Amino acid sequence: MAEWKNEAEARTQIKEMIAQYYRDFTASDKPYAEGDYIPYARRVFDEKEMCALTDAVLDFWLTTGRFTAQFEREFAEFLGVKFAHLVNSGSSANLLAFMALTSPLLGKRSIRRGDEVITVACGFPTTVAPILQFGAVPVFVDVTVPQYNIDVTKLESALSPCTKAVMLAHTLGNPFDLRTVRDFCRQHELWLIEDNCDALGSQYTIDGKTAYTGTWGDIGTSSFYPPHHMTMGEGGCVYTDNPLLSKILLSLRDWGRDCVCPSGHDNLCGRRFSGTFGQLPQGYDHKYVYSHLGYNLKATDMQAAIGCEQLKKLPDFILRRQQNRNRLYRLLEPYQDRLILPEPEPDSSPSWFGFLISVKPESGISRNRVTGYLESHGIQTRLLFSGNLTLHPCFDSIRGTDCYRVAGSLEQTDFVMRQAFWVGVYPGMTDEMTDYIAKTLIEAISINS
Repeated sequence: MAEWKNEAEARTQIKEMIAQYYRDFTASDKPYAEGDYIPYARRVFDEKEMCALTDAVLDFWLTTGRFTAQFEREFAEFLGVKFAHLVNSGSSANLLAFMALTSPLLGKRSIRRGDEVITVACGFPTTVAPILQFGAVPVFVDVTVPQYNIDVTKLESALSPCTKAVMLAHTLGNPFDLRTVRDFCRQHELWLIEDNCDALGSQYTIDGKTAYTGTWGDIGTSSFYPPHHMTMGEGGCVYTDNPLLSKILLSLRDWGRDCVCPSGHDNLCGRRFSGTFGQLPQGYDHKYVYSHLGYNLKATDMQAAIGCEQLKKLPDFILRRQQNRNRLYRLLEPYQDRLILPEPEPDSSPSWFGFLISVKPESGISRNRVTGYLESHGIQTRLLFSGNLTLHPCFDSIRGTDCYRVAGSLEQTDFVMRQAFWVGVYPGMTDEMTDYIAKTLIEAISINS
């Protein structure tokens, strides 16, 4: 048994052993060989994340703590926002972002049941779920191809006296037309929520100012699920520059409480037993005063510790994703008679989550046969999430009701549902893997032509 002089020495030696474990048993020096399985995404990490996780485990604080505070501070600095709050998933971040806009603290701008929120049906369901679950009305607008984002020419036709907000995702890392959407929201005094879960690190430029997606609207959200741009295993974040929204988000995340003392701290304001709240007795313990009907959506300090190390790698991750996308594009560009390749939104620099391809109907090629061929050759594929969310079983009980509204047609949304799929560009992919994806895809469209 090792004999340690103090805790610091013990931690150092334990982490050195963890690092050695990684090098001996986790790190792989096996080179890629053609035909090896290529997932659409995979976590990329090294001994630093494992040592950080060990550090948090040795603290055994378990809930939010020092690593959470560190991550929230550093993540806010990376994005250039004032407030960032760590949560247990990107879907929870979307839930908090929407529910924050229902707070009575927002007065007449508060979203109420029956109010409308403009969004798209072509995306991930948890961008839309909070709207329906609250009792507001999502108004679905069509998308454009090959950007796969909201068709901004349809925004005015989606507007009604009941419209209170716009809630949209940046599809697979490709920013939507933020200039037009932001101007539309400002003109009509609407909230803007950016679901940034698939676009962490994407940038957009308006009038000479370049900033990260997720920071142009009122609230942005991120996900740290393993396939995403950085990971904590599970985890997400919600962020804003608005102090009032930050206060509401924190309250909703932490049971709906009014007190802002972090976990493990009491009475930082010095007035814990002297306030008057609602119809409670004067001096009621502020730690148990609830200004919202909230949740417990906190992440753990173990997750945050991993995130602190992943954040250091994020710039390199983003660069590699861009390189992989560009390489795939060059290799597939000669086949645009049969394929529609993804194009970045003007004035944007995407941090690509995936490489989205549509098979041209006039080519006579079956999308499903192409994806089946890729899968049978060890290349994982994905569709663009729900395709058209309104056609899924979760809409069976509300289809044809006034629980949602479609502004115009969803023609392009249905096109994406039938013709589109995507493959990975995650930072662990090598040039050889990218080349094999392109080679196999070319084979697939040639065989099925």
